[in-house]
Amino acid sequence: MEFNKIAVNERAVKRNAKIEEAVNRIVRSYDGLKSALRVGGRKANYDDLNFEFRGGPADSIRKKHYDKSLRLLWKSEEHSPFLDFKDASTAEKSLFDMAVRSMTDEEKAARDRLAMPEFKELLNREYTVAQKQAIVNILAAIGHGEAYAWLVSAELLNEVESTGGRTALTMQVLEEAKHFVVLRELLMAFDVPIRRQSAWEYLLLESVFKADGLEKFFGMNVLVEGIALSLFGQMSTLPGLEVLRLFHLDEARHTALPSNYFREFPMTRWQKIRPSAQLRRLKMILPALPLIPLLEEDLAELGYDALDFGGSVLRKVSGLAEQTGFNLPLPRPILLKTLDALFNAYAKATREDHIPRSFMESEATVGDEELEVEREIFAAMNAA
Repeated sequence: MEFNKIAVNERAVKRNAKIEEAVNRIVRSYDGLKSALRVGGRKANYDDLNFEFRGGPADSIRKKHYDKSLRLLWKSEEHSPFLDFKDASTAEKSLFDMAVRSMTDEEKAARDRLAMPEFKELLNREYTVAQKQAIVNILAAIGHGEAYAWLVSAELLNEVESTGGRTALTMQVLEEAKHFVVLRELLMAFDVPIRRQSAWEYLLLESVFKADGLEKFFGMNVLVEGIALSLFGQMSTLPGLEVLRLFHLDEARHTALPSNYFREFPMTRWQKIRPSAQLRRLKMILPALPLIPLLEEDLAELGYDALDFGGSVLRKVSGLAEQTGFNLPLPRPILLKTLDALFNAYAKATREDHIPRSFMESEATVGDEELEVEREIFAAMNAA
């Protein structure tokens, strides 16, 4: 596949990488020391160097429980038609006799395609080695995020009220598990190295995992899922990555969950505006800022402008925060204007003949279907 590769400032790319490496060593060493002294340190039981949880992949357990559970997941609409459940799609009804009760036709096709040798041939035909590495580097960033999403959503399960709230979080736990294992196998099929978690991802995700109570909703369903929504929406139209449309649909529901939940169980005004909470939310967001230039070279390899992507992400995340009641220290218009100034300052320092513009008005999502999904989600929130 041909891309309109964007030229980048090589000195800036190398400087960003060196800064990240230095910060990574400091952060890991500091958390390692705290862990050894048993006074804190890294909370996640996750091995990002090997892109798996500690203890190894244990694929035999996954096949016996996760895969089998998905195949045998029963639907109330079939077994209890007298109840008011409409939880089976037309495709699922036609597949009941084959016991594939948790997958649509599209999901089944995507899974079969992933297992086929032709998939790797497609990747080699469509992409250069550099392009494959860029795709894996970008998706690995959110892949590590999916690992944390799995952990955080499981903890959130004990924070929400009501059967409906717990049911929704239970499905998110299931979907995050699906996202992690499927994305992990998808990236391994590219046959290029999978990048470790960067220091910026580490700081962001650990802060989300360590957040108190329902503040995890902000860190996970607003911030991390907001980033994932944009990444999947941007890359789901690339050859071989069509399965990301399913990820995008899931992330759209996940970003809408806090709004739906707080409609039934509202936060108090103090929970929304408490200065310490607002500062913690901002602290969670801050590591995302240096992550954007760190991904600049990989995004540019595929013809994407990192600052356009970052602007689109931050506009959506700040909008989700505002709509769900997770107030930030600055009003949204002032925050976006400040971020635009920072982005333009970086562009002026690293790009020749840069003309100032509003990166916050950019749109990273590409596919028509994905854009329509996002329009529905944000429209529903605005109407709430």
